[in-house]
Amino acid sequence: MASSICACPTFPAALRQKNLIPLVDRSLYPESRFAAGQWEYALFYEENFGKARAVFEADIPATVKVLFRAGSADGKGKPAVTAHVRNNKGWFGGLQKAPDLPRDASVISEEDLHQYASALERNGFFGPGSWYMNTERNIAFAKDAKDGGRISLPALFLHAAYDYICATIDSRLADPMREHCANLTEVTVLSGHWMAQEKPVDVNAAIAKWLALKFPELWRA
Repeated sequence: MASSICACPTFPAALRQKNLIPLVDRSLYPESRFAAGQWEYALFYEENFGKARAVFEADIPATVKVLFRAGSADGKGKPAVTAHVRNNKGWFGGLQKAPDLPRDASVISEEDLHQYASALERNGFFGPGSWYMNTERNIAFAKDAKDGGRISLPALFLHAAYDYICATIDSRLADPMREHCANLTEVTVLSGHWMAQEKPVDVNAAIAKWLALKFPELWRA
C-alpha cells in the first residue's frame, strides 16, 4: 500500500518545474504575469540560489515561523504567495529576512520550532534548497522507475483544501497521479500544506478508514 500525508501528488515524470508548469491554472496565473504560475519560487531558486538561501538564513527562527502556517479558505481563487517571488525579486516581498510573525501554534509547537531552527542554524538552507537545483537529475532518475512509475498497489492521497501551491483540487496537478495509480482513493482534508501537523486527527481518521475499507482482513478491533 502507498499513501501521501503531504499535499504533493506522486508524479511519475518527477515533481519538477518543467513537468509542473504545463499544468498551471492559467485562469488564475496569466502567463504574462506568472510564467511559472505558483512555481515561480522554484525558478527563483534556480536563478538566485545564493540570495534565496541568504534571506532564509538571515533569521532562521523567523523563517520557520513564517513557513509553518495554517491554511485558510480566504486564499481560494487568489494567486499563491509563491507566485510573486520572482516579480518581487525575493521572498517576503523583497525583504532581506523573514518578518518575525507569532508562532502558529495550530501547526508547530515551541519544541518543534526549536528543533527545526536549531538544525537549520547548524546546517543552513543549502541542502533543502538544493532540491530545486537538481531538476535534470531527478527527471533522469524518474525515467528508471519500475513500470514507468505506475503504482499498482492500493494508494491513498489526501488533498489539502487550503494548499494553494500544491493545488490539487481545482487544477490539473493531480491528473498524472490519477493516470498512474491503478487503485487510488482520494480524500480532502480542510488544511493547508502541513496537514499532518495542522489536522492530525483528520489525517489519522482518513488513513484508518482507508485501511479498514481496503484491508478488512488486516484490520482487527
